[in-house]
Amino acid sequence: MSAVQLNTQPSPSSLHEEQPPKIKIAYFIMAHRLSKQFRRLFNAIYHPNNIYLVNIDKKADQITKEQIGSFLSKFSGIHVLENQTVVWGGYSMVQAELSGMRYLLKQETQWDYFINLSGQDYPLKSQKIIGEFLAEHKGTSYLKYANQILTRPETLNRIENHFSEIDGAMSVTTHKRKYMDGVVPYIGGQWMMLTRDCCEFLCGSEEVKKFKEYYKNTLIPDESFFQTVLMNSSFKGTLVNDDMRAIIWIPDGDIKLRPKTFTNEDLGFLKKGNNLFARKFDDNVDANVIGGLKAYFDTPLRKEKELNTEGNRLMNTTQCN
Repeated sequence: MSAVQLNTQPSPSSLHEEQPPKIKIAYFIMAHRLSKQFRRLFNAIYHPNNIYLVNIDKKADQITKEQIGSFLSKFSGIHVLENQTVVWGGYSMVQAELSGMRYLLKQETQWDYFINLSGQDYPLKSQKIIGEFLAEHKGTSYLKYANQILTRPETLNRIENHFSEIDGAMSVTTHKRKYMDGVVPYIGGQWMMLTRDCCEFLCGSEEVKKFKEYYKNTLIPDESFFQTVLMNSSFKGTLVNDDMRAIIWIPDGDIKLRPKTFTNEDLGFLKKGNNLFARKFDDNVDANVIGGLKAYFDTPLRKEKELNTEGNRLMNTTQCN
């Protein structure tokens, strides 16, 4: 995977920053449209203490590529992937995430957490609060997971059939195949906050190879590959069943569910939770909802005990091996 590192000089906005946070975050952002919205996202999550890797999808139009590239050149600690193509529903999404982790692990910056975002996400809290949360829970990874057989049996066709990426789309014809011996399939979402140790395991352990080999021919593996690996391997770490994202899932034909595009009507939902990020947003649908969130950036997260009492979030924690 090739990438270019942009300007290494401090950005003007970083010259009067407060004391650097205790946690260094490696952000991996995948973008393909809405360059103005991407700029707003990046301004909200940028801190010179962190490191950023941006994947601009090869399918993005040339204007979008140029606008994002020009904008990012003003910041330090930025790396841009060159011409990575991602197919919705295909293993290329997982491969992009793993390639991003691998690239970031090779950098001199000793970051603590890997956080993936799309260009249509937005933070609900400041980098200071996000860093404080991760420092308080250092060593804990966050990823939604559930036993796929018990909780979402209707999705088992994704892993029990053979799928392929052909000419930038998923194959229409499939055939049945036997699932992996001795492995319990798990499913969740593609969004995560993983420790460096967790990323090193995913990118370097020999155990992961068999999962890569099988899941490269499954459907929507970005929602199940990482969960299945971590819950069926020797990885030692704490995994919380929560991705810390505010998302409203709504029906959408054959896909079953898709994330609702937020509007001003959803501000109450976005403010009341204890999430760190939200998706998804689209300026073409509502260009004002993000502005309504900024006043709450510095509002502290509520304590977990308080949230558990109210039943808003019950964090299921698994100690992996």
